[in-house]
Amino acid sequence: MKTIVLTGGGTAGHVLPALAIVPELKKKFDRICYIGGSGVEKTLAMDAELPYFETETAKFRRSLSLKNFAIPFKLIKGVKEATEHLKRLKPAVVFGKGGYVSLPSVIAAKKLGIPVVVHESDFSLGLANKIAEKHFGAKVLTAYPETAAENPSRIFVGFPLRDSLFTGQKERAARFLEFDGSRPVLLVVGGSSGSVAINEAVKAALPKLLETYDVVHVMGKNSLRYSDSPHYKPIAYSEAIENLYALADVVVSRAGAGAVSELSALEKSAVLIPLPAGASRGDQLDNAYYAKKYGAVVLEQADLSTQTLLSAIAEAKSVKMRPMSPPANKKIADILFAVANGNVR
Repeated sequence: MKTIVLTGGGTAGHVLPALAIVPELKKKFDRICYIGGSGVEKTLAMDAELPYFETETAKFRRSLSLKNFAIPFKLIKGVKEATEHLKRLKPAVVFGKGGYVSLPSVIAAKKLGIPVVVHESDFSLGLANKIAEKHFGAKVLTAYPETAAENPSRIFVGFPLRDSLFTGQKERAARFLEFDGSRPVLLVVGGSSGSVAINEAVKAALPKLLETYDVVHVMGKNSLRYSDSPHYKPIAYSEAIENLYALADVVVSRAGAGAVSELSALEKSAVLIPLPAGASRGDQLDNAYYAKKYGAVVLEQADLSTQTLLSAIAEAKSVKMRPMSPPANKKIADILFAVANGNVR
């Protein structure tokens, strides 16, 4: 009986791509389990009906914080817990999707001699995957060919995408939003936690936008209604984003790896507003400018205003993104199975 353990989390972006490959993994492994913390990864993995095993996790804060002093103690505890889980599960391979949540299982797997494979979704390696590669011998799969080219041991595979992404129901979304189809649809997505900067820019631009578009605005948990127009629909979060993508003529989005890959694969007209370097490690800027080569319009947050947003939307409407790479689901599953059988080093 071959078992694989998935790990990763902290944000949905470190979990959903791992879950996307589960249908392919089921063709090759007898048992698929998930090890993670108490955050969003637990909810998503359990929703996917995967056996779930919890460990302590240690989040590194890039700003000065007393909480960083607790990291070594939390990590030691997490590694001990992950070691016990892995001893019981006896996986043939551990697959990490990055994020601080993945480190206890990656370290424990190395300690137990279990091969580790990680996937990097961004243009540059995140901290957890850097540590996994440099210190714990993890095989790194990448979403971008340039990232793989930096190290001959890395393998370019592309980005894993869930199958449901390609089965969005335009009519269902239109009915839910009560749009009659007489106008083009603008979808604004600020990321899983929303975006104050994007929300405020949309608020200022709404009078002009509503002259032309039906606007659906995914605002995050602190959602507000900026207009009483029937052509404006704010929602906190969508569990069926594929339906909104199918409906949308133009999408305004942050430039997280998942969003960029999805918009590219669906060949959407897109305006990408990446998080600035001061608010992240700069990965969204890298992702956005790479996507620009494939038809995305990039608007940096420092340049965001009513006029620049309107201009970017008008520009994006006339061009669709091209796929950056085919979905990597099967390729990743094939590599994991080969590693589990000792055929990839």
